[in-house]
Amino acid sequence: MAMNPDDFDAPVVDYDFSKADTAAQLIEQMAHAGGFTATKFAEARRILAQMNTSLQSVGGDASQVTNWLSFPACLCATGTRGFFVEAIKRKMFNVISTTCGTLDHDIARSFKQYYHGSFDLDDVELGEHSLMRLGNVIVPNSSYGEILETVLMPVLEEIYNDRLANTGKTGADAWIGFGSIHLVWELGKRIGTPDSLIYWAAKHQIPVCIPGITDGSIGAQLFMLRQRHRDFHIDTLADEQVMSDLTWDVKTSNALMIGGGISKHHVIWWNQYRGGLDSAVYITTAPEHDGSLSGARLREAISWGKMRPEAPHVCVEGDASLLLPLLGADLFSDPHDSSEL
Repeated sequence: MAMNPDDFDAPVVDYDFSKADTAAQLIEQMAHAGGFTATKFAEARRILAQMNTSLQSVGGDASQVTNWLSFPACLCATGTRGFFVEAIKRKMFNVISTTCGTLDHDIARSFKQYYHGSFDLDDVELGEHSLMRLGNVIVPNSSYGEILETVLMPVLEEIYNDRLANTGKTGADAWIGFGSIHLVWELGKRIGTPDSLIYWAAKHQIPVCIPGITDGSIGAQLFMLRQRHRDFHIDTLADEQVMSDLTWDVKTSNALMIGGGISKHHVIWWNQYRGGLDSAVYITTAPEHDGSLSGARLREAISWGKMRPEAPHVCVEGDASLLLPLLGADLFSDPHDSSEL
């Protein structure tokens, strides 16, 4: 395509910090001052705002607009969990794809504390004191494995017994249709706290799909439950059915995806069956030169039919623990009291 100077008519301007009293005002200026990642970040904010407007305009009806959210577990070990909790509280997304560790950290932090540490601590010494390091976050074993075992086993037994009683079925038949989505809702109803993701997912009946449900401490607890009740199982294909139902006939499908792996892939995989996503924001720190899904830009998904060629999309390279709070300060800045939701 031929180009000439007249094709570029948006001049770069400097930030005016006298007019940047809020995160929203600062991000608004990024669209004009920006350059580099800041310009992408401003575009991400615009797409996310439009996604939210589209969903709210149909009253959250998932048969008309499906807003997907995917992210890895590590962010829930940090205060960034608050972004996801607030977004679910406000029903900005109506389906979530994540990893098993999200349940681990979400439940553990509802009962115990994690602590600030450093990337440079002595890991041998930490291990000797039953302290685990997740980046620069310190996770005492008493705040993770021990508390999860204490809290989960009794409630999993309750779920097991109630499921048999409520279905009137015995053996494996009782667990047909009971996937990770349903497990999250049961846990949210029984042990969810208002600062937790599972509490709001259960309250609003937002599907939280965990395709790798056995890959974490929760998975270990489910395995231990099965040692006592050999008929217990998680119906992973029931989760796939829910996502299929949310995909095939929906008029508009959008996504915010953070990081790659199985949680991202479940979003783009199911959307290929409807011709691709209608809009998407992707946040990643991974390079694309190694061919990984984490590094794959959204334009690559177009070749697979997972993004529509005309769909607005942007990939923002950066640390989600920094970018998501900034987005939240803007997206959640309306005067509505979310505690009423």
